[in-house]
Order: sequence, then C-alpha cells, then structure tokens
Amino acid sequence: MEKVIVEIEYTGNNYCAYSPQLDGCVSTADNLEDMKKNIKEAIEFHVESSLADNDPIPDIFKGEYELEYVLSTEALLNAYSNIFTKAALSRITGINERQLWHYAAGVKKPRIKQTKRIEAGLHQLGTQLLSVHL
Repeated sequence: MEKVIVEIEYTGNNYCAYSPQLDGCVSTADNLEDMKKNIKEAIEFHVESSLADNDPIPDIFKGEYELEYVLSTEALLNAYSNIFTKAALSRITGINERQLWHYAAGVKKPRIKQTKRIEAGLHQLGTQLLSVHL
C-alpha cells in the first residue's frame, strides 16, 4: 500500500494540514484528531472531484493508499501539551524547558538536531511504555 505524506502544522490558533503529493488540498481544525479526520475527507473529496471532472491526479491516488502524518515540532508540542508538560519533555529529551516553550509558541524553529532529540526521547518513552505489563 502506498503512503501519502500529510504535513501538519500549528498556526497559533489551529492546525493546518496538506499533502505535498496533492496540490491544492488543505484543511484546518482546532485539534489534531479533527485535523486527521478533516484532511482524510478533504483528500478523498479532492480525488473524487478530480476524477469526476477528468482532471489528472497523481498515480499514488489511483490505488490504495494510507496517510502518514508528519507533524511540525510546533504542532507536536501543542497537540500533546495536555499530556506532556514542558518540564517532562525537557527531562526525556534533554532540551531546556524554556527552549521547548519557544518551539511550541513558534518563536523559534528547532534545528534538525533538536527535532531528532525530541523524536528520540518520545520514541524511547514509547518503547518503555510498550514493555509495561500489568
């Protein structure tokens, strides 16, 4: 099954999503879950409308595909702010809490090295949680 990339960004008030593989298809929502639902529907509508109008669509959309969500650091930090405090993220990533606040607010954009540290810290936490058995 083909993977369709969906980029999700945070605009300060809501989330915005688009697929670089499908020009002109965007969606917004107040939260991440609604954003995933909205962009899925927007892509399906865009593809169906294009086919009905005999407009060309990328080959990836002619067969079965699944959406792969890629969140900006700002979107990730805001989407999970009710689950992870910046202090907790600082402990698992080794990144200064104040710096994380700057990333979440969009004041500063993290370097690739910093985004990899955030990703690695979250993956390590996920691995630890998957090993828990009650």
